[in-house]
Amino acid sequence: MKYDMVFEGGGAKGMVFVGAMQEFESLGHTYNRLLGTSAGAITAALLAVGYSAAEMLEALGEKENGRSVFSSFMGKPGPFDKRQVQASATLKFLHDVDIPLVPDFIERQIDQAIVKWLTEDPKLASTYSFLEYGGLYSADHFVTWMKKRLDSGNHLGKPRHYSGMTLEECFDATSRDLSLVASDTTGQSLLVLNHRTAPQLPLVWAVRMSMSIPLLWQEVIWLAEWGQYRGRDMTGHSIVDGGMLSNFPIELFVSQDLHVKNLMGADAGDGVLGMLIDETLPVEGTSPSPNAESPSLLNRAPVIQRVSNLLNTTMSAHDKMVSENFEKLVVRLPARGYGTTEFEISDERRGLLVNAGRKTMSAYFDKLSLAGGPLSPGEEDTPFTVNSQDIRQADVVATKILDR
Repeated sequence: MKYDMVFEGGGAKGMVFVGAMQEFESLGHTYNRLLGTSAGAITAALLAVGYSAAEMLEALGEKENGRSVFSSFMGKPGPFDKRQVQASATLKFLHDVDIPLVPDFIERQIDQAIVKWLTEDPKLASTYSFLEYGGLYSADHFVTWMKKRLDSGNHLGKPRHYSGMTLEECFDATSRDLSLVASDTTGQSLLVLNHRTAPQLPLVWAVRMSMSIPLLWQEVIWLAEWGQYRGRDMTGHSIVDGGMLSNFPIELFVSQDLHVKNLMGADAGDGVLGMLIDETLPVEGTSPSPNAESPSLLNRAPVIQRVSNLLNTTMSAHDKMVSENFEKLVVRLPARGYGTTEFEISDERRGLLVNAGRKTMSAYFDKLSLAGGPLSPGEEDTPFTVNSQDIRQADVVATKILDR
């Protein structure tokens, strides 16, 4: 069978998707439309350029200087461009602070010294990055890795060369309908990025936008050369993780509303299949890691832990409640005990998570087979189909998502 697939965001927990796709492939299923947020956006993008589950598994095991390559995604930011530093909001703020009885020219020297200290001391670089760019870490290493992956191996009988392509060019080259979810904090709206809504946006930057967990990674600033989004000029807008507004927008594929279809494309599969990361379900054979979250970011500072908990709630609670209406279309993948930022993961723990994804997918299709499948919106002849009332609800939610 061929499915339109939705992948939830979840940071490092998204590794569970690889095991699920191993089983999906082994059963002979394929996919057409792909929709992803954050970690789900990475998975969806790799599938769009023809990655097999085996290739994704190989990518998970990639090492750099003896460590998981994913650990570099949280590398220290910098060096910072000196011209940008001189024009920075941080320096402007310091200039605006008046120190009584201190001459202006001395204040200027103090301001310059403070900014120099913030930008050049490795221990303070993350502080400056947070103040100036909205995130403790840059994602330069991620962009480099993603470009490498988009140009690795072969697809459609020839070497992959997708790293420099726009969303429109990627669709033309692959015929794969890919949509990635991001959040525009300047315009306070959700973005669904695809070849219809943002044709000139580079694929790699669409993925980078979608995976940009707020406060963790620097925001992405939309460049003029990336064109418009749905006819709107986005130049200068700050873009972050799509999970801020909708981490699992399965309604976008369930909806039959014409407005939604115009932006998402027509149904192209035999059914809809949602891949949801469920932190309440245990991963067989494992226990919580003492470093499931980055000790330098989330375990050490109580205020950051509180912010992290708030973000996790914001990015998951709404979608998990809504998805109950479409439970028949959802594979709940276990991830209890795994951290969103657990990128420095052991081979053993990664293997257990991947295996859990594989087993869960197998159990889902076993249950579907007994129920008589497939999962086609609108059909009401099996326990696994979505009824017309739920489709109407999906129409309402999907329209709101697209118009936020």
